[in-house]
Order: sequence, then C-alpha cells, then structure tokens
Amino acid sequence: MIVVTGATGNIGRPLTRELAQAGRQVTAVSRHAAAVPDGVRHVVADLAEPAGLKPALDGAKALFLLLSGDLHAGGAQPADIIGEAAAAGVRRVVLLSTQGVVTRPSGPTRVAMRALEDTLRESGLEWAILRPGGFASNALWWADSVRTGQVVAAPFGDIGVPIIDPADIAAVAAACLLEDRHAGGVYELTGPEVITPRRQTEAIAAALGSPVRFHELTRDEAKAAMARSMPAELADDTLDILGSPSPAELRVSPDVERVLGRAPRPFADWAARHVDAFR
Repeated sequence: MIVVTGATGNIGRPLTRELAQAGRQVTAVSRHAAAVPDGVRHVVADLAEPAGLKPALDGAKALFLLLSGDLHAGGAQPADIIGEAAAAGVRRVVLLSTQGVVTRPSGPTRVAMRALEDTLRESGLEWAILRPGGFASNALWWADSVRTGQVVAAPFGDIGVPIIDPADIAAVAAACLLEDRHAGGVYELTGPEVITPRRQTEAIAAALGSPVRFHELTRDEAKAAMARSMPAELADDTLDILGSPSPAELRVSPDVERVLGRAPRPFADWAARHVDAFR
C-alpha cells in the first residue's frame, strides 16, 4: 500500500493515477471528500493532526508527503507525521521539499523544510527528497483574466525561471516510491528551459488559438494581488525570486531526465493540456 497526501492537488492527483495504473494499492489522503480513481481508497484527514493519519497509514509501506500551507506555519509539527509513519510500519517516505532550501535557505519556511528533511534522513526509514522550483500550474492564477479579458497581468514580464510541469514532479515521485534505486536520492526538479511570463502568455494564446495580451504589473501591484491569497511575507519572498532569480534558480537541472529517461515537458505542453481552464 502506498499513501499519497495532497492527493487531490496538482501533483497528488496525477501521482495517485500513475500508481494505480501501475497496479499498486493506493490510499489517497485529502482534507476534504473528493473523487479518486477507481480502486483507490480515499481517506479524509488533516495533516495538521498527525494522529488522525493512523487509519490511512494502516498497512502502508510507502508514503508521499506533501505539506499543505498551514503546515509551513509557525507552531506546526510536520515531523510528527514522519513519526506516525514509522510507527505504522511505513518503510519509505518521499518528501516534496523545495529548491529554496538550497537557493534561499534563510527564509523561515525553508528553514523549517530543511529541518524536516533532516528529520527524515535521521528517521531510519528509506527516503528520497524532491526539490522542485516554480510550477507551471501557477499560470492558473491568470485563468480568470484570460477568460474574461484575454489578458495575462503579471510582473517581471521578461524575467524567467525554468518552471516545471507538476505532472513531471508526480512521475519522479512515482519512480522514487516504486524503485529501490532512488533511496537516498535528492532531486532538484526544473523544466527544460527558462521561460518568461511574456513567453508563457504566448504559449497560452497558441493553445487557445486566439490572442492573449500581456500586461506588466509593478511589483507593488503584484504584491497587492498576491496578498489576497497568501501572507504578505510570502508574497514578497515569491516576488524576490521572480524578479531577481539567482544563478542557481536559473539553472536547468538534469534530474528529471536522470530519473525518467526523458526530458521534462515544456510549458507549452502544460498549457495545451490545461487549455480548458483558460477558455
């Protein structure tokens, strides 16, 4: 049995489907009731209360651990989840971390994530750690404005990073859960090229087959919009990366291809698969 947390999100959903298609027994964990693939067991649980995971972990041998936003907040105890997993007999944990633990290690959320990585390393369990950069699915922030006004509004139009398709993260996670050779692996996950918001807009327009205009926001305008859905500190942190990516954040990693034997998918591929969100 493999347990997938965050099973209804951009990574957990394709991961759950891939594991089920591989013939594995899967338990999908999410905070709310949701549809899951046929044959997949679904358990509603809140990772902020690790003891509540016991029904999901019963009989499990592997765990994909993806932390929800509140588990990055001060006072959260995500390390307890690893303890619950070990106590339940789980042998392997694949942790979704972040590239920022290396590229921007001093931020509070990255300090906490690095501490969780260390807890996992010292747990006595088999483990693998995934450190993705920015997600292609963040472009869904623009879906409403594209649908209603054929416009993408974003800051730093000509500054890019090598964003990754969440389906590629899911594919790497599946390999790490299923294949012994990835035990002890730490994988930095990026897309195949640096791509700017302006070029992402062009890819969305091509997928739609209709024009989409790019409108460049100031940093203050972008922060005000982002602060409606995230803490202001996190908005500033995100804008720092988008506006001034470090050389390490601009690097295209070979790790997706090392694990999967193929190059990561370009943003245009993600846009084509998710074009209905922008119609």
